[in-house]
Amino acid sequence: MTTRVLYPGSFDPVHNGHIEIITTASQLFDEVVVAAVRNPQKGGGAFDLDERQAMLIEAVGGLSNVSVTMFSSLIVDLAKELEADFIIKGLRAVSDFENELQMAQMNQAVSGVHTLFIPSASKSSFLASKFIREIARFGGDVSSMVPEGVNRRIKERFA
Repeated sequence: MTTRVLYPGSFDPVHNGHIEIITTASQLFDEVVVAAVRNPQKGGGAFDLDERQAMLIEAVGGLSNVSVTMFSSLIVDLAKELEADFIIKGLRAVSDFENELQMAQMNQAVSGVHTLFIPSASKSSFLASKFIREIARFGGDVSSMVPEGVNRRIKERFA
């Protein structure tokens, strides 16, 4: 039996913490679908969905059981459409858990799809796309926090 999981997120931009979660999931499950989602709660982002999808595809290109898609509606609808067995979410800190647990419970109540949490390693636990965007906007170096292709795009965007 094949196990397919869905890893949704805004990925604006994708960073090494995301890649860590994707890599871990690819080792645990048969198929991983990474979905760049338009999140109205996070406001206007630095990159549009097409750009985020392209960065994700480039960043996970070496993982044969990982695919990338975009979505701009409810995650549970995408999970049903993909016939995902689980939704996965990365956790950095206790504060993430509180928010993600409530979302997981709501998603399960609405769709029956359970959420599994994958903790990030301590070396990645401080990474957040919003901080990376802010550092980049002010000309800071984020090269150690993001994949090489993402760093290149960030430099072009915030030059």
